[in-house]
Amino acid sequence: MASFFAICFPIITTAILLTIAASPTVTANSEAEALKSSGWWSSHYTKSVSDHCKWAAITCDVGGNVVEIAPAPGPFAGWLGGRLGELNFLALPHLLRLNLGSAGLNGTIPAQIGVLSKLTILDLSFNSLVGAIPAQLGALSKLTYLNLPFNSLTGVIPTQICALSNLIFLDLSSNSLTGAIPTQIGALSKLKYLYLSKNNLTGEVPPDIGQLYRLLFLDLSHNNLNGIIPPKIATLPVIKYIIFNRESKPGNPVFGLVEASRYNELFLQINLSHNNLSGSIPRDLFELGTSEFGTVDLSYNALEGLIPIDILCELPKCVVFPNAKLFNYSGSITSSNKEESHRNYTTIFVSIAVLFGLLFLGGGFFLLKIKAKKSNQEPLSTSEGDIFKIWNFNGKIAYEDIVKATEDFHIRYCIGTGGYGSVYRAELPNGRVVALKKLHRLERENPTYDKCFKNEAEILQGIRHQNIVRLFGYCLHNRCMFLIYEYVERGSLFCILRDENEAGELDWVKRANVVKGVAHALSYMHHDCDPPILHRDVSSNNILLDSKLKARLADFGIARLLDPHSSNQTQIAGTRGYIAPELAYTMVVNEKCDVYSFGVVALETMCGSHPGEFINSMARKSGENDIILQDFIDRRLSPPANIMVASDVIRIVSIALACLNPNPKSRPSMKQVSQELLVCRPPKIARPLNTISMLELMN
Repeated sequence: MASFFAICFPIITTAILLTIAASPTVTANSEAEALKSSGWWSSHYTKSVSDHCKWAAITCDVGGNVVEIAPAPGPFAGWLGGRLGELNFLALPHLLRLNLGSAGLNGTIPAQIGVLSKLTILDLSFNSLVGAIPAQLGALSKLTYLNLPFNSLTGVIPTQICALSNLIFLDLSSNSLTGAIPTQIGALSKLKYLYLSKNNLTGEVPPDIGQLYRLLFLDLSHNNLNGIIPPKIATLPVIKYIIFNRESKPGNPVFGLVEASRYNELFLQINLSHNNLSGSIPRDLFELGTSEFGTVDLSYNALEGLIPIDILCELPKCVVFPNAKLFNYSGSITSSNKEESHRNYTTIFVSIAVLFGLLFLGGGFFLLKIKAKKSNQEPLSTSEGDIFKIWNFNGKIAYEDIVKATEDFHIRYCIGTGGYGSVYRAELPNGRVVALKKLHRLERENPTYDKCFKNEAEILQGIRHQNIVRLFGYCLHNRCMFLIYEYVERGSLFCILRDENEAGELDWVKRANVVKGVAHALSYMHHDCDPPILHRDVSSNNILLDSKLKARLADFGIARLLDPHSSNQTQIAGTRGYIAPELAYTMVVNEKCDVYSFGVVALETMCGSHPGEFINSMARKSGENDIILQDFIDRRLSPPANIMVASDVIRIVSIALACLNPNPKSRPSMKQVSQELLVCRPPKIARPLNTISMLELMN
């Protein structure tokens, strides 16, 4: 009875407040006064209260009622931000959308928001909000989108949230929430996206999550959850993305979680990194990573034993290092029993000692002969040092195979050139085709260069993402320096957009997916890698498309790799036409430079050519940029007829324009861009493309 009262009382209280708020005494004038009193707008706007519908970030319906508050991300003229609780929400009963992400707000989330009976979208992400999530939010019966990540919210997840029967998207990640995930969460029958990562949640994963039959994305990583993972989660009919982390124990039935028949359709991430897992790795685990999208991350544990080379080479996205006692070898994986493993090692060591004793004299004689023979050959080790590490696909491929496959980097195998070097196509003896990027030599006079290059290259080798070209290995030698990448068949986005036939094949859906893929890759590099990695040369030349026209980001981190002694803040790199304008005077390279370059690429993908003239007109703030969206996008394709495809085009162009903001602080992060592109919701401007101007999207 007490728990029933605890759930119902806030909702009943909110309903009483709602009745008061909906009374006829609420007028447009009272709405304007409430907006003015909040202190969120500058005097430039508030001096004209009667024109509040024309204020920045305000949208009104035909009756003059405020239906949306949505400031652009970051600071802009006229918007001051402030305490969220300063706005009197009782005076805004017609509000449909409260998009306050990255709005510079602080304080607590007021319980008054619970009276907004018409509210469908509540976005308070990327602010400085503190305190608990009010239980009164459970009264927002029409809410479909609740986005509260990247704040400092504390307390438990209120069970009243589970009463939001229309909720499709729920993101409470990157806060400091505690307690258990509400067991009633299975009541959110329409939920498609659930993000609760990077909190301090405890207890077990509720079995009722297995009742969320429409769930597409589930992220519970970086918490303190325990117990087993409910098996029903993997049987959800449309689930595409699962992430667990830190809450799995050695006894967890992770390996039997997913039916084998679903490996190829499930975008599965099993992330068990940064635990204290020990023992060897069951071979069955790697089957989870053999699907096109699968990822298995076992790094930073205390695992030991041997991993078959053939397994490592077949996994497109498997991360197992560093583990201090884990090695790659062409043999089989050892038993998971540590005592048995220890006995095996002891036997091996004793045998080796006996053999060494028997062969010592013969070995010494043999070494003398080898030394005499090598004196007539070119030495492999020079005073400058040699570092050579190639991912041995079958345990036999060596440097000579690489050189032979390209006839010592003959021009006939060259498939592209760039500022950092030339790219060659090479077919290795085992039939595998790879791309070799032969780099220009830099800083060889620095005695620590080789070591720094090796360290940087091994960091880049650890990157595993479906939209990033995989780096297999590298060679650093006094005669040559090259990187070995997977070969991506269709070539660069730049070339495809400039070929009439291939550009026609890249329809609007595929183009939208290209932009989304690049956004997800950059978000991963900026926000999920430790340390974060800047690309520093995002351009259509560095976006490759595979046989299915899926985007793969290439050349990530090469600027840093070639100059490992420089900091990210001091070395400028990039391609003309994609470089952020602030680099002309600040010389400060950060992630917002990648964001700007992404904006250029996104527009280029939509309009079919480099948008240089349009970007210049933006900088001049001339009327030239007030063109119709339908005239801006690639005319080689018919305008999108499907409303969802058209919505994607509008959303991508709008996001690209935000990324091109001349003020770096006003650009969104790639995390925000990635999340925005993941969510399926109508754009803020839902009209035919021939009625929307680019200037309208910019504002």
